[in-house]
Amino acid sequence: MNDFNYILLRETLLPALLGTEEADILYWGGKRIARTYPAETLEDISSFFEKAGWGNLALNSEKRKEMQFEMDVAREEKPLDRHLEAGFLAEQIERLKGKTAETYITEKRKRVVFQVQWD
Repeated sequence: MNDFNYILLRETLLPALLGTEEADILYWGGKRIARTYPAETLEDISSFFEKAGWGNLALNSEKRKEMQFEMDVAREEKPLDRHLEAGFLAEQIERLKGKTAETYITEKRKRVVFQVQWD
């Protein structure tokens, strides 16, 4: 997919269609995509991010009930809503850990940090 196509969908069409519910619907959508494309390893998750054109995802740290991932943001334009990616991560980690998981997003200057926590 070329960049313009991606921009049309993520920055123009989806926000217009989803309105104020965009974040919740994208999070749910990410979980749905993860169920359709289940990962067996953390490397599979990073590989999916690249194939989907979401970005390069790297594991920063792992604790007993939490993982922190970081993704570089190459584009200089307005930040995208990253709830699709967050939902995808939550569902994949939930599958790998066998526990309910939730992802929190922190936008930094040229990167996005995803903090996945589970019970």
